Amino acid sequence: MTKIRIGQGIDFHQLTAGRDFWLGGVLVPHHKGALGHSDADVLLHAICDAMLGALSLGDIGVHFPDTDNTYKNIDSKILLARCAELIAGKGYQVVNIDSSLCLQAPKIKPYVPQMREVIARILNLTVEDVSIKATTTEKLGFVGREEGVVALASVLLEKV
Repeated sequence: MTKIRIGQGIDFHQLTAGRDFWLGGVLVPHHKGALGHSDADVLLHAICDAMLGALSLGDIGVHFPDTDNTYKNIDSKILLARCAELIAGKGYQVVNIDSSLCLQAPKIKPYVPQMREVIARILNLTVEDVSIKATTTEKLGFVGREEGVVALASVLLEKV
């Protein structure tokens, strides 16, 4: 049986006025927020997809469909915790996470330490096990026009 598994995840959300902007489990002040069925936290969604994908468990939409009102406006930290339970049920745990956010604004550097702490706490990791990077698209495409945000994540799992 494989003892180490790797998964990757990606998520996109449209940005719109009148929504809170949740990234990495942290409320980031901004004049726009991500649009989605849940709180639309692209970073946590990408991490969830990476965790699920590492064990061939489908994606976040399979487990928490946007057609189910149970998940309407749900806090994505709850979804991340449930994904951790799913992989634990298969005998695995997260070793580390490497992630990237693509957004033109706002600058998120001041919020990254808190995001790392939130994710580490939920997944029973140390902060050093959670990497979050950010980049702009140099004003190119829908991200550059501040119409949307993208997150990518890679997760390493190990058999416990």
